[in-house]
Amino acid sequence: MDTGTGADLVHALKYGGWTRVAQPMAARMARLDWPRDVVDERAALIPIPLGRDRLRERGYNQAACLAMALAAHWRVPVWADTLVRTRDTQSQVRLTPSDRARNVSGAFVVPDHHRASLHDRHVVLVDDVITTAATVNAAVEALQEGGARIISCVTFGRAPDPGDRAAPDSDFIRN
Repeated sequence: MDTGTGADLVHALKYGGWTRVAQPMAARMARLDWPRDVVDERAALIPIPLGRDRLRERGYNQAACLAMALAAHWRVPVWADTLVRTRDTQSQVRLTPSDRARNVSGAFVVPDHHRASLHDRHVVLVDDVITTAATVNAAVEALQEGGARIISCVTFGRAPDPGDRAAPDSDFIRN
């Protein structure tokens, strides 16, 4: 998802201040086909929190924008303060997969006063893009430690893996 309209939307939301693009992005995310038990059990959407410095710099959390827009489609609440970032982390953009994991390890926690509402619940973690899953894995670990029973994850996009290749249209044409 590093080129094309999807990447442009993510970039506009994340870096361009275009928070309104979260609406069509969430509409697309809402159309994902989920197993019936996930649809029936999901108690809340939990956006990946930003660090204090990045939030101050950007003025908003793009994952929270997506979660709020998605909540309207799925009719579930957003628990924006259930997961908190305990420290600012380095931007992940230029880090290797192992450096990304180290960078976000232990960076999230569920505050004690949210543990009772999270206990034994199925929640959906929301982010804009998944790359190596380091951030999502660190957040999932914190939610599990905080008492969540099941954590599903939803993102708008997936960054391409180095092994991915763009398939030319001719690959799909059969003679």
